[in-house]
Amino acid sequence: MATVPHGFNIDAPRWDQSTFMGRLKHFLNITDPRTVLVSEQELDRAKALVQACRTGLVPPGSSLEQLLYAKKLYDSAFHPDSGEKMNLFGRMSFQVPGGMALTGCMLQFYRTVPAVVFWQWVNQSFNAFVNYTNRNAACPISLKQIGVAYVTATGTALATAVGLNLCTKRAPPLLARWVPFVAVAAANCVNIPMMRQQEIINGVMVTDQDNNELGCSRRAAAKGIAQVVVSRITMAAPGMIILPIIMEQLEKYPFMQRIRVLHGPLQVLLSGGFLLFMVPAACALFPQRCSLALADLEPELRDSIMTKHGDKVPYIYFNKGL
Repeated sequence: MATVPHGFNIDAPRWDQSTFMGRLKHFLNITDPRTVLVSEQELDRAKALVQACRTGLVPPGSSLEQLLYAKKLYDSAFHPDSGEKMNLFGRMSFQVPGGMALTGCMLQFYRTVPAVVFWQWVNQSFNAFVNYTNRNAACPISLKQIGVAYVTATGTALATAVGLNLCTKRAPPLLARWVPFVAVAAANCVNIPMMRQQEIINGVMVTDQDNNELGCSRRAAAKGIAQVVVSRITMAAPGMIILPIIMEQLEKYPFMQRIRVLHGPLQVLLSGGFLLFMVPAACALFPQRCSLALADLEPELRDSIMTKHGDKVPYIYFNKGL
């Protein structure tokens, strides 16, 4: 086993986060669905090991592989802002098992209005939980705001899905199969901003390159949330657009018509195949530590920073969330 290098920093990224491939490797690591099977005790041990390393107290006998694995578990299960353990179903590492089941069911049960309503409601309930779990923890949100966000996003998804479902009754079958994706995309445009509305109202904390806090910016919050919306829609797009085309072609074969009962499980498995790559790829589209030019900040915050630091802070940084 490799020894721990002198001056090892457990919080330093293993891969270059300024490049897409570096971020992809990072998110392939921490969204690994196998981590959802790790016991609570092992997660707590991983957190203790990471915290010990942060204080410079690497336990004797620890190998580099052990430290990196502890960091992987920590990043997959604990919130990056608060350090609190996230609920299992809200973790990004649960996106593959949770997302594949819901995506498969939405794509399979799209023909009747009751089925569309039920599966869109279940999916938006899951999405709301994920969005709440991965919010910027520095911006608290009340139960009332959570309820409004949930009802608004669910209503948007249902209205879109049911409306398009009725409009495509006489359209080519493939168009009807794409209705769930349109509903999911529309709901994401509502769900995420609503769930993180406090960030838009009050701003998110921004820092300089050395993580010194500079103030709160609403423009930074808007940029981060917009990037998360794009990532979530991108995450769902390939499976929900390409898979219906695949199923449309497969269902023409006699053997597929004889095993209709297996169409649902097949779509769940194929959805999992898409999400296994798309979850980390979509998360890697934008840097987690987002940047914004000082000139693009609100005038009052920009003036405050320039008064204190002059032209030494050309860019500010903030955590955009997932």
